Amino acid sequence: MALSALSAISPIDGRYRSKVEALGNYFSEEALIKYRVLVEIEYFIGLCEIPLPQLESVPAAIFDDLRAIYKNFTPLDASAIKEIEKVTNHDVKAVEYFIKEKFDALGLSDYKEFIHFGLTSQDINNTAIPLSIKEAMNDVYVPEYLTLLNKIEELAKEWAAIPMLARTHGQPASPTRLGKEIEVFVVRLKEQFNLLNDVPSAAKFGGATGNFNAHKVAYPSIDWKAFGTSFVQEKLGLQHSFPTTQIEHYDHMAALFDALKRINTIVIDLDRDIWTYVSMDYFKQKIKKGEVGSSAMPHKVNPIDFENSEGNLGMANAIFEHLAAKLPISRLQRDLTDSTVLRNVGVPFSHTIIGFKSTLKGLGKLLLNNAKFEQDLEQNWAVVAEAIQTILRREGYPNPYEALKGLTRTNEAITKGSISDFIDTLEVSDVIKSELKAISPSNYTGI
Repeated sequence: MALSALSAISPIDGRYRSKVEALGNYFSEEALIKYRVLVEIEYFIGLCEIPLPQLESVPAAIFDDLRAIYKNFTPLDASAIKEIEKVTNHDVKAVEYFIKEKFDALGLSDYKEFIHFGLTSQDINNTAIPLSIKEAMNDVYVPEYLTLLNKIEELAKEWAAIPMLARTHGQPASPTRLGKEIEVFVVRLKEQFNLLNDVPSAAKFGGATGNFNAHKVAYPSIDWKAFGTSFVQEKLGLQHSFPTTQIEHYDHMAALFDALKRINTIVIDLDRDIWTYVSMDYFKQKIKKGEVGSSAMPHKVNPIDFENSEGNLGMANAIFEHLAAKLPISRLQRDLTDSTVLRNVGVPFSHTIIGFKSTLKGLGKLLLNNAKFEQDLEQNWAVVAEAIQTILRREGYPNPYEALKGLTRTNEAITKGSISDFIDTLEVSDVIKSELKAISPSNYTGI
């Protein structure tokens, strides 16, 4: 069976592929291979720039041709490496052999044993993968996040003056404003994004057990630690982790995934609140001609975008959780469990992007039902009891909480009239009575 959107096992590569196409440039098998080639090429150039004695004769003019190997990397190149891997049964070694063939074509055969010189596979993987994550974050994740954040912020401003009955424990509570409740999510998202930006993109680069053993034995006079740090930080733009075992310890990567998970959790919280507001008829939804809400009930317009987002972000968080918990743990100096797990890094990113897009789509469909907001406030005059008893406290009135409790904790309807009648029974000045009667559910919304 040929792989297609219909035959793909994962919905990411099937139903949702069009939504996450851009992530293929960072997390596909071809992308991983390309990033490995990039690191190998830049490492060889770095050795030439020391220079190692045997590489002093490599002309700097050839560096552009070397970089073209990864800059012009094609699916055919990736396929060629996969063919080599069928023989080597080792993915990184296949990359090394591929580059050696390119060196032969460039007339650099005398220098090709300095490809992958002194390295272990993890020096390549633990730089290629953090680099791919960093670039995917900058190129795909951050723009999608900012688009969603800007939409939420726009709605918070648009709805800033809309009074709304709050509900704590699902019960009517002191009124609030719709825009303020949306602004809560804006602030939460911004604060977590700031923490996300503080997490470094760390990479390991230090040989078979992290000590530059092979490098030092071959060239004992070179400061290989300084070289490794310079290479990782200046050439690749990552943070050099040192010391390490054979692999990156992944603590910073785990922090990144935890931060991404928290942002997703905030969006899920927003999804559920908006879903609930739709069920309460606070929002109608724009109807698109031809769409069907239910196969059986023609009248339904379901909040499916928020449900889709919640489901996808939940999937993302489950995988981010496993990555964050598993990756920092490795037996002694290295086991292979991180390798197979890291191949799934693109999966939670994909579910996250799908979730963001779904929330954004849902927010774009919302139509404010002002009448319902006003109706709920008018039907819940009991919520001004807090305001009345607080002013009475200010005035030194005896037992105001108990007085209001007696009025409002009843199964009888509390109305504007019954509140006004109650105020008339209070032994306070007419000025205070006027102040109390000026309070309504729609204006008792705080700051």
